[in-house]
Amino acid sequence: MKVFRGLPNAAARAPCALTIGNFDGVHLGHQALLAQVRSAADRLGLEAAVMTFEPHPREFFARKARDMSKAPPRIANLRDKLKSLDDHGIDRVIVEHFSEHFAALTPEQFTRDVLVEGLHVKWLMVGDDFCYGARRAGNVQMLMEAGREYGFHVEALPTVMNGASRISSSAVRAALAEGDFAHAEQLLGHPYSISGHVIHGQKLGRTLGFPTLNLRVPHRPALSGIFIVQVHGLADAPLPAVASLGVRPTVEDSGRVLLEVHIFDFARQCYGQAVRVEFLRKIRDEEKFIDLPTLTAAIQRDSDQARAFFMERSGAVNATDRI
Repeated sequence: MKVFRGLPNAAARAPCALTIGNFDGVHLGHQALLAQVRSAADRLGLEAAVMTFEPHPREFFARKARDMSKAPPRIANLRDKLKSLDDHGIDRVIVEHFSEHFAALTPEQFTRDVLVEGLHVKWLMVGDDFCYGARRAGNVQMLMEAGREYGFHVEALPTVMNGASRISSSAVRAALAEGDFAHAEQLLGHPYSISGHVIHGQKLGRTLGFPTLNLRVPHRPALSGIFIVQVHGLADAPLPAVASLGVRPTVEDSGRVLLEVHIFDFARQCYGQAVRVEFLRKIRDEEKFIDLPTLTAAIQRDSDQARAFFMERSGAVNATDRI
């Protein structure tokens, strides 16, 4: 899969079947859209393409208004989003920098400069609630009319449902915020996880007796707290662990978000390695403790609870094997 930061240059442009969106989480609704794009690309002999945005448009406008509470928390980092798009058969992804200039494009300018001249779109599918251009002035009907003028076909995908509920990134965020990983998995089509490269931390966990792998989380995540997790990428099987995702209020006040993972009975150094942390159950919310001994006692309780979870799960699996 080819990834472009902004519109491809003239030599790299190719006729494409395209869809446009933030694709945060690449949930089952997104996956239905991607399947249609892949099918159309194969049928018409085109490349399957996605245009997405960085930062999220709502994050851009929240920063402009100096009120980051209006920015949606992220389900997935860009690395995980791109991997999901690759896994669903996309040939090229355009990561468009959402800026003042881009936000000011009229629907007509967006169609001409971006879709037609910039991407050579021949077939386009969007959600039925898609809006585009400055002040979201463009809608699906306008896009269809523009397609007839410029010679590309437009289709709108109806809302994808989970029972009586709409599958959306907002619904996934709500499930993650509540620690309802079973519901999140229903909406995503797979267990929720965060991946990244192991970085150096302050080594505080090591002094407390709970060494951790640290992953940088560049955006405000859709969940926070203490979790039972398992880590992929360091052994043939996932490794049982307990994790903290948050701002570490007991030991610093920078507001920096970090994912710290304590793998049980594991002592290998892994700096620079890529890992994937799969979330299984929430233990509790993040807390600010009065001192390090109190923090250490809490970590011990969290670890004991996580170990008990894995022992119980292992026993259930063994019992099933005997049936």
